[in-house]
Amino acid sequence: MPISQAISILRGQCRVIKNIHLCYCDYDPLAMDVILNLTEDGIRLVFDPISQRLKIIEVYNMERVKLKYCGVHFNSPTISPTNDQIEMSFGATHPGVFDPANQQFILNFRGLSFFFPSNDKLEHNYSHGLGSLQFSNGPPVVSKLCIYMGNTLCETRAPVLPISCYQNKCYCERVQLLKDEGGKVCGVKVVLYGESGSPTKQSDVRQGTLQQEIKFGDSCQDVMSSLGAPCKIYYKDEDKMKIHSKSPEKQLEKEESDYFYNYFTLGMDILFDGKTHSVTKLVLHNNYPGHYDFNIYYRAYFELELELDADTKCCVTSTTKWDKVEEILGEHYSKPVVLNRRSSTNATNPFGPTFCYGFKSAIVEVMPNNNYIASVTIYSS
Repeated sequence: MPISQAISILRGQCRVIKNIHLCYCDYDPLAMDVILNLTEDGIRLVFDPISQRLKIIEVYNMERVKLKYCGVHFNSPTISPTNDQIEMSFGATHPGVFDPANQQFILNFRGLSFFFPSNDKLEHNYSHGLGSLQFSNGPPVVSKLCIYMGNTLCETRAPVLPISCYQNKCYCERVQLLKDEGGKVCGVKVVLYGESGSPTKQSDVRQGTLQQEIKFGDSCQDVMSSLGAPCKIYYKDEDKMKIHSKSPEKQLEKEESDYFYNYFTLGMDILFDGKTHSVTKLVLHNNYPGHYDFNIYYRAYFELELELDADTKCCVTSTTKWDKVEEILGEHYSKPVVLNRRSSTNATNPFGPTFCYGFKSAIVEVMPNNNYIASVTIYSS
């Protein structure tokens, strides 16, 4: 499940589920997992920082939840999750693993790990299981439970997006630049994945992939034929960047407003000219925590070759840091434009400004606190 879907579900239960904390590493958002901590429910939802999909459900306060397996409770106000109760509910498994650093035993099933604390000084080389050990304070009780996909918790990875999470929408697998015969950027190639198969028989539904091209000058009908209907349409009230235009004609007021097709699940915005109704720009979003647009878009997994001139080029992806781009470009790039986003209803931006660097046919937005790329705007040069 993507983090955006999880947040949407939790928002819908705001009267029941309260005090949710978003935890991430501000200085390096790809170095640590992104966590939604349900503090009043004793549950943590752990998301992979790159794919931004759920990989671990951690229940760290067993007293605040009721849990059942195959219709039978193994944890409730009247049932204590002791080691005997766990073995009775889930059956036999391999002997647990003793963690001497944290003084706890870990009992592993496939996709499930139970943690038992121990204040006793016990050897970790026991061979007859947790139930054969004698505890001075009575039988051990589960202090934490982890649910994941795979054989062991330490090797778990975020699974592919389940069919049940598609919700009749397409998602972005990869975005690459399109160039004409002269090497000029003319659009993007998008690899999509979504539901494929019989719409009436759920068992026949499976993942299907599709490759589409969006080119500058395409009409609204062309784009909708390739990507489907947008999630939202946004009409621009003003263009705050037109002061940087070299053409005086572009600074004149336009009778028709330009507008965006917002494809939130693709992590993409497409700008249309209000007069010709043709594509003029594309914006790819990275959806980093700590950015002003976080949780509006899904991550667009792009692989783009950008160039300042014919001799200065670099390749950027959705995980590239600006430091690496600087190493390639040296001092060839110009000073950035400072972008400070503010909404019409709230004049404050707690995340601060971002820096925008210009390339030939592209503008790269960088978060200064960690130097990761927040978005890339592609246009016809």
